[in-house]
Amino acid sequence: MSLLDTFFNVEVMAETLPMLWRGLVNTVFLSSTAIVCGVLLGILWCLLRLYGPTLALRWTTVFLIDVFRAIPILVILVVIYYALPFVGISLSSFTSAALALSLVLAAFTAEVFRAGIESLPPGQFEAARALGLPFPVTLWKVVLPQAVRVAVPPQTSNCVAIAKDTSLASVVAMPDLLKQATDAQALTANPSPLIAAALIYFVILWPAVRLVSYLEIRSKRAHTG
Repeated sequence: MSLLDTFFNVEVMAETLPMLWRGLVNTVFLSSTAIVCGVLLGILWCLLRLYGPTLALRWTTVFLIDVFRAIPILVILVVIYYALPFVGISLSSFTSAALALSLVLAAFTAEVFRAGIESLPPGQFEAARALGLPFPVTLWKVVLPQAVRVAVPPQTSNCVAIAKDTSLASVVAMPDLLKQATDAQALTANPSPLIAAALIYFVILWPAVRLVSYLEIRSKRAHTG
């Protein structure tokens, strides 16, 4: 068989397209869930790390952030899905994948927002105190809106990375795009479905990659201009 027949067989791709479509829907749902939960949890961890009411809570948050930044997502996913049942906690493949991805994204989100908050001039807090604004209002109305502008480029990159890492969910039999492509390859005895899945990933994520570059350029111009 030729290279085209083996890896770029259009007939095989068309035949397996319904399977790939189901996997794509699951992948979009999984990535959306992980991004929303990860960003919200990451902002919470960031605030607890910087402004937690006790030193113990702040250091515990630092430890959690470091752990989930240091351990590969695959290891976290395997532990959640295969190890937790031994202590009486059984989660579905989707829940396990969403939880693992959310925890890792939360750790990186916390660091991104911490850097954004710490980059703000101290005078922002002093001005808010002078106006008599309570600390929660200062965070919500003054600090976070400015930190978001600084954090958007790196955070967008983190979200793209998490969207790609949804492919790891196939390890726990989550029927995502990669798992469906792998099953389609086994059914057809042809790797063309994997190439089709790669093309789908590219079509979806390439605009996001370009968006990251655009945001980085705009952020540099804002700081230098």
